[in-house]
Amino acid sequence: MKQSKLWVLAALLMLASCSTKRSAIDELESFSYELRDHSANYTVDEWKEAGEKFVKIRKDISKHELEYTPEEKTRIGKLEGKCAGYMARGMKQGFFDKLKAFGNELKGIITGILNAVTE
Repeated sequence: MKQSKLWVLAALLMLASCSTKRSAIDELESFSYELRDHSANYTVDEWKEAGEKFVKIRKDISKHELEYTPEEKTRIGKLEGKCAGYMARGMKQGFFDKLKAFGNELKGIITGILNAVTE
């Protein structure tokens, strides 16, 4: 009877461990979708939050590094690559949008100066 309780406990621990390592991958996948769908419009504060969330997910994944199969590690790598790509694209787009807005403002300033000088 004592041995059967140990088997049940071992099985529960294995299931809990599997669920936890799986949830870290699922969280990374969900984060990649979030970045794909919304990062183009992130503010500076949202980028800070996204960076912190990515670090947290990476820490969760690293806790189970030795438990992942080669296939899971490949999937993790692909998801991390997607996240990095979405982050780079979103940051670049945000930078160019701000630069374009500044360029338009600068154009207005120059036009205003020229109009004032020629009046």
